[in-house]
Amino acid sequence: MAHGDLMSQAEDVADQFLRVTKHYLPHVARLCLVSTFLEDGVRMWFQWGEQSEYIDSTWNCGSFLANFFVLLNLLVQLGGCLLVLSRNFVQYACFSLFGIIALQTVAYSILWDPKFLMRLLVLFCRTLIHVQRLQ
Repeated sequence: MAHGDLMSQAEDVADQFLRVTKHYLPHVARLCLVSTFLEDGVRMWFQWGEQSEYIDSTWNCGSFLANFFVLLNLLVQLGGCLLVLSRNFVQYACFSLFGIIALQTVAYSILWDPKFLMRLLVLFCRTLIHVQRLQ
């Protein structure tokens, strides 16, 4: 089999694949981009007590404010993900997710942990750039 024939077949297969998946790939890409926020929001729901206890013990703010913090995290993360996935108010959703990153950075006392902070910032920047491209 000649090199040209193999390349032609590979191009045909790639073209066929892209024709079939081109309508689904933007949705899958968006889901992958917000998956960390989605997972964290769901984890907030299932670990409500632990999260609330940690915030209360760290900041001595009382159970009401600790529960409010966990609720705010949960709603903003899941709401932001839903808005990004539904392509409604995408810029506002991205900024709200960035706000949650900033809030968590302070609340969980990770402001001076460069590795974790850079990972969060990279995640946000990558999400914002790719979401803007998919619009």
